[in-house]
Amino acid sequence: MKDVSGKEVSLADVKKEKGLLVIFSCNTCPYVKLSESRIKEVTAEAAKNNIGVIIINSNEAQRSEEDSFDAMKEYAKTQGFTFSYVVDKNSEVADAFGATRTPHIFLFDKKGLVYRGAKDEKLKDPAAAKEHYLKDAINAVAKGSEIKTNSTKSVGCGIKRLS
Repeated sequence: MKDVSGKEVSLADVKKEKGLLVIFSCNTCPYVKLSESRIKEVTAEAAKNNIGVIIINSNEAQRSEEDSFDAMKEYAKTQGFTFSYVVDKNSEVADAFGATRTPHIFLFDKKGLVYRGAKDEKLKDPAAAKEHYLKDAINAVAKGSEIKTNSTKSVGCGIKRLS
């Protein structure tokens, strides 16, 4: 996939010793906007724990608009991304993952998928969140321990696929 740096990047390129965090996202979804600070927190937590991070924009139907490659580069810059933010051409990776929303999160350890879903249970009110599914899963992967909750419902905007 094409990264905002202009390089081609694969999931294998990004994966680190402990695993890989994949977030399907975009520039425009109000739910993504509500999650920006928390996405920064969990991506930093993943990186600290030797888990690779990639954010994938699968909004193919909006590629000529707010989710254009140029808009992605600007968004990554304003957000201070220190990891890959890539274009998912024709939503192929989203289709392969079964990703339907932005944000939709997938966490892998060395062996495979260990968590999928939402970051926490309070997307609209992060201060009220009592369950931090993704953060807990990242910490469990880092320690090699069992993940308490391995799947939750992703809440957000539908991925804009071509018809």
